[in-house]
Amino acid sequence: MPTSSQWIAFLVASILFIQVPGPSLLFTIGRALTVGRREALLSVVGNGLGVTTQAFLVALGLGAVVAASATAYTAIKLAGAGYVIWLGIQAIRDRARAREALEAQVAAERGHALRIGYVVGVTNPKTILFFVAFLPQFTNAAAGPVGVQMAVLGAVFGAMAICSDSMWAVVAGRAREWLARKPRRLDRLGVAGGSMMVGLGVTMLTRE
Repeated sequence: MPTSSQWIAFLVASILFIQVPGPSLLFTIGRALTVGRREALLSVVGNGLGVTTQAFLVALGLGAVVAASATAYTAIKLAGAGYVIWLGIQAIRDRARAREALEAQVAAERGHALRIGYVVGVTNPKTILFFVAFLPQFTNAAAGPVGVQMAVLGAVFGAMAICSDSMWAVVAGRAREWLARKPRRLDRLGVAGGSMMVGLGVTMLTRE
């Protein structure tokens, strides 16, 4: 299993990534605004399960490669750091998306909330790329199969995403009027989160 320092780094990095406005967060806010808190929370659980499924699939396919090649590990580390920096820049550039979603309040898709959430989570290609670049950097090659460690990290990430998005669902449901008065408040969230992701990527580049 990962070392204590790797776990701490993984948890901090995961919190930062989860809080950056993206498809899952926009989906959660939209559900809370259009179909209510209960349906939004069910959608959040489905979304988290979909994300965890992605992590397991990545762990099965990538774990053996990373364990067998130090060169592959280094390449993935560099690519992952660059990708995280790119995500941060994109979050800053697209900071208005969350506000636009709030202002539009598009009608919710019909269907079972849990199923809808799962489909959204399991079909998000950005999350797959994130896991491919991200998970191997927090594994410990001397402490067991890398694939198993990545699967555990992915499950923890999925649980964290469910907890975080559930809070957003509750907040969005209760603070609908407050957010509607000044939707640009979400812009500041995007800038702050994006800046933290850029800093995280730089740290990943310089970390041994």
